[in-house]
Amino acid sequence: MTDLTRASDSWLTSLPHQQWLHDQGQTLLDFAKAARVPFGFAQLDRFGRRADTAPADTITTARMVHSFSLAHIQGLPGCAPLIDHGLAALAGPLRDTEHGGWFASPHAQDGNTRKAAYLHAFVALAASSAAVAGRGGSAELLGDAVAILEDRFWAEDEGALRESFARDWSDCEAYRGANSNMHGTETFLALADVLDEDLWLDRALRMAERVIHQHAADADFLPIEHFDAHWRPLPDYNRDNPADGFRPFGKTPGHGFEWARLLLHLEAARQQRGLPSPEWLLGDARQLFASACQFGWNVDGSPGIVYTLDWDNRPVVRERLHWTLAEASAAAAALLQRTGEPMYEVWYQRFWDYIDLHMIDRQYGSWHHELDHDNLPSETIWPGKPDLYHAYQATLLPRLPLAISLASALKLRC
Repeated sequence: MTDLTRASDSWLTSLPHQQWLHDQGQTLLDFAKAARVPFGFAQLDRFGRRADTAPADTITTARMVHSFSLAHIQGLPGCAPLIDHGLAALAGPLRDTEHGGWFASPHAQDGNTRKAAYLHAFVALAASSAAVAGRGGSAELLGDAVAILEDRFWAEDEGALRESFARDWSDCEAYRGANSNMHGTETFLALADVLDEDLWLDRALRMAERVIHQHAADADFLPIEHFDAHWRPLPDYNRDNPADGFRPFGKTPGHGFEWARLLLHLEAARQQRGLPSPEWLLGDARQLFASACQFGWNVDGSPGIVYTLDWDNRPVVRERLHWTLAEASAAAAALLQRTGEPMYEVWYQRFWDYIDLHMIDRQYGSWHHELDHDNLPSETIWPGKPDLYHAYQATLLPRLPLAISLASALKLRC
């Protein structure tokens, strides 16, 4: 953090604010513990309940393992058995023992046998965090997940991740997604720490350069989400299904915030290891944040950040999603740490004020995952409250340095 930030009345250096973040994180963890089911973790409804027959899914399970690993590293009780439960699910019913990799659900009971980069990035992230937490079986799981990422998903000639394959690793999807490569960047930052290998930072830089420095710069510094196999933008992708939860039509301001933060982590990590760090990492992070604020915040007459925009930067899906606000606050904190500039303090406080007033559900717990245009609870895109990962990380990132991935930073701090 710069001297300017230290000298100001920043929430980042406020002990009461840090305590508030800690307490908020604890309530999120307590709510999420109810998601445990026999084959991993399942999604919770808005009341924190799950049906007795609620199925586990791999993304939820991986995110829970990651989040509970972060909590365990801090010394928060009750998390170790949940980590081990999730690791057992990832090593067992969620895994494809015949062809390798992971299904979206136990034994592919949902009928989906495709292997997706997005999902595998989260499995590797979960394994890396569990390894830092010292949990048994995590090192083996991490080795397997890394091998799959390298052998199947990483395209050296593209400098990016391929999107998905059939169960037997045939039928490579003729689509490239910014979302999977964004979470691949997050995972590669963690792998660089846990494996102590610069290679992952070089790969993360190549992904960021392609998706952001080459393409987002041509779209008002809002990430282009969808590409064909040759990395040509697909502007009409999902026009008939604009509110898709993973591949929405148009531009997504929330991903602008998320990419901005990741670029700063990547810059700091490369500098810490003595690797070349291009100036555009900071410059593009500033631009991404500015565009996401300009085109996403309060643009339809109501407070909050809209989910998507069209190619003229007009709102399309106006729901406010909790992960967008989580990433906005984390990006503001990262830019404040990096630059010390007061405007990022203003945005940081503004985002948390909105979260406190609108997103935190003080009646049933956790955060509303979706609000409508009038900031009332909605479930048109994300039913229930399945996601611990985004909100919990938002309570941790402002308290940690940029240079080290979350699990490693918490380990050093504790």
